[in-house]
Amino acid sequence: MDGLFHIIMLQIGKAVISLDILQKEFCCDLDKCKGACCVDGDSGAPITLEEAKTIQRLYPDFEEYLSDFNKEEIKRQGFSVLDSDGDLVTPIVGNNECVFTFVDNGVTKCAIERAYFEKKIAFRKPVSCHLFPIRITEYKRFDAVNYQQLNICKPGITCGVTNGIPLWKYLQEPLIRKYGKEWYKELTYAAENLEL
Repeated sequence: MDGLFHIIMLQIGKAVISLDILQKEFCCDLDKCKGACCVDGDSGAPITLEEAKTIQRLYPDFEEYLSDFNKEEIKRQGFSVLDSDGDLVTPIVGNNECVFTFVDNGVTKCAIERAYFEKKIAFRKPVSCHLFPIRITEYKRFDAVNYQQLNICKPGITCGVTNGIPLWKYLQEPLIRKYGKEWYKELTYAAENLEL
């Protein structure tokens, strides 16, 4: 009977986790992808209502990093919008880039995160951005935690494989931010002990 059972997903708390998150290797390579995740797509980054309020409150602390065009778009669209699926997301502009971005030496970066790194604010960026390329879909009874493999992230895959960095380790900080330290300890145990 042992050979008949094969684990296809893992559940920790309310999170149902794709095994890709434990098995795949990944590490962002901004020099090669140029911040494509902030640009690519037909809608903005998923955010919570609380995050939208936080972004609006902190806007004066990161506004200086934005172009005049983006500032005008924020005035026009607001700090969050509903996409075609009815989900709350960050507004997008131009060639589908997030309205909260700026370009630094050819790399698209997050103005919110810049203010965070400059210690002006304590909020780094929306958790969905921090977790990318992990995407979480929240249902009433569970969260589906999946690895979204996109062509724009091929440099990140190459970098992860070259350096031997598992996706679950690379995204330790945002996973703890989302689910807590005890949850992450269980994930670590599973990743290190399950025969996948």
